[in-house]
Amino acid sequence: MRVAEPTLAALPNPVLRYLAATRPAFLSVTLVACLLGLAVAHASGVKLALPAALLTVLFALVAHAGANVINDYYDALNGSDAANEQRVFPFTGGSRFIQNGVLSQRETARFGYGLLAAVVPAGLWLSLGAGPGLIVIGLAGLLLGWAYSAPPFELAGRGLGEPAIGASWLLVIVGADFVQRGAFSWTPLLFGTPFALLVANLLFINQFPDAAADALAGKRTLVVRAGPQEARWFYLAICSFAYGWLLLVIERLNLPGKFAVAALPVLLTLRAGRELLLHADQPALLAGPIKLTIGSTLAHGALLCAALLASGHALA
Repeated sequence: MRVAEPTLAALPNPVLRYLAATRPAFLSVTLVACLLGLAVAHASGVKLALPAALLTVLFALVAHAGANVINDYYDALNGSDAANEQRVFPFTGGSRFIQNGVLSQRETARFGYGLLAAVVPAGLWLSLGAGPGLIVIGLAGLLLGWAYSAPPFELAGRGLGEPAIGASWLLVIVGADFVQRGAFSWTPLLFGTPFALLVANLLFINQFPDAAADALAGKRTLVVRAGPQEARWFYLAICSFAYGWLLLVIERLNLPGKFAVAALPVLLTLRAGRELLLHADQPALLAGPIKLTIGSTLAHGALLCAALLASGHALA
């Protein structure tokens, strides 16, 4: 079923209009990342502080929303979204708010930067309880969210989008843990790496329908650089590394067998990979594998959270 693109007539309420511009459905990956960081802290024997946890989740979502809006603004400036005739909406090709006249470029820029600015006071307040290390984590996350799209860095257009996305979501997990723990730890890095890699893989598969428009706009994404036929193999490589890392952590830390449940979504990922191998240069047929990639990523994160919470203080 084809999803209708946004129009001004369909969004007369300005509050709902601006909310929809953040692409709220896709903020779920940040919600799961926060919950994963909190679950790691709990499994490490940390008593969770609920108010700080709620504020962490809220403003991580605001930061992600701001990055989404900023990405729309800069992809409108470079022309890649306007030129994208092969987009698979709502997954690729941007929100279409600027292209369809729902918001102007100026309104989009103001909104995106406003959202990112709103995160700063919350981060400073949380750092009073957690420690100054949280400021470093927060600033690194905001910088990556901005530099992903904005010049002069434009990481996505230089083939560095996947590392930037992976690092960003790993910082979300580390940050959520840090707020509770009050210190840096290797534990959230160990457990967060597979999820961060799967989020990067989600970005990666989204690049296939956008490749032609990105090339026209001068964006040298990984798919543009390698070409769809060569790039499709990277999807399986990232997936293999993510789940291989998970199983290695389970084995090295001698964790209960229940943790292996977090590897079950690999079945969905492999199915998506198979479809990508068959249809890498046919954007119209990639909605299915994109949906499978989203589902498998969220399922992995949720199942790993459940395993951590069910394990008590197994990591303490």
